[in-house]
Amino acid sequence: MSTLPRIAWIGLGIMGSPMSENLIKAGYDVTGHTLEQDKLDRLTAAGGTAAASIAEAVRDADVVITMVPASPQVEAIAYGPDGILAHARSGALLIDMSSITPQTSIDLAKAAREKGIRVLDAPVSGGEAGAVEAVLSIMVGGEQADFDAAKPILDALGRTIVLCGPHGSGQTVKAANQLIVAVNIQACAEAVVFLEKSGVDLKAALDVLNGGLAGSTVLTRKKDNFLARDFKPGFRIDLHHKDMGIVTEAARTVGAALPVGAVVAQLVASLRAQGDGGLDHSALLRSVERLSGSQV
Repeated sequence: MSTLPRIAWIGLGIMGSPMSENLIKAGYDVTGHTLEQDKLDRLTAAGGTAAASIAEAVRDADVVITMVPASPQVEAIAYGPDGILAHARSGALLIDMSSITPQTSIDLAKAAREKGIRVLDAPVSGGEAGAVEAVLSIMVGGEQADFDAAKPILDALGRTIVLCGPHGSGQTVKAANQLIVAVNIQACAEAVVFLEKSGVDLKAALDVLNGGLAGSTVLTRKKDNFLARDFKPGFRIDLHHKDMGIVTEAARTVGAALPVGAVVAQLVASLRAQGDGGLDHSALLRSVERLSGSQV
């Protein structure tokens, strides 16, 4: 019988499904719950166990991991008579890997402590590809002892795993990450339109740019999206819009100016308003093309 902790996984979306499967591959017993039956079927096909409710999923778990879209969803699955805090056993470790506001994480940790449940906020960066390849960057907030206990599990999901400070710190670092990524994608998108309108071989140009100081993980991950105009969602504009709201609000709270970030946040919002919210965030290219007079 395995001595590894039993894991409950709540939220089996674009990121949650491959991440839970990587834990199964690493030998963990994973019981999952989500709202979509096809995602539960995928989990069982990978060797996990499907649960019909949150209560059923978390009842016997040593570790509960959540990966849902935003703060309202975290609150919905955590609180109330059907939520995690009502049904997880005392002493369990709750690792929330969603991208939410720092204050939501702080409040969750406080509420969980009253139930004897430990909490880490552990949002990730790397997108769907990083989740599939188990090379995510994981930024963690919480207590050192809880981080140490969670580290072997997180090692099965990512490559760069860092405790950034107390509860909420992981979410603050994730907000900064999303700021950098959005500005980077916008810059890449503007460069693509500039290069194409100049008649340059776009593939050759992106290859040489990515080999120099302009190179980035964003360009490496997204250049094929730009070249093929393939905006199948790895990370949706809708979610990046939510994240830009988080970082602008948090920055306002601490008195940090984000002049470029504020502009890019508005560009993300405008793209969403034009009906592109379900596309990958590399679809910021479409916004630049529209502004440049191209038919999209």
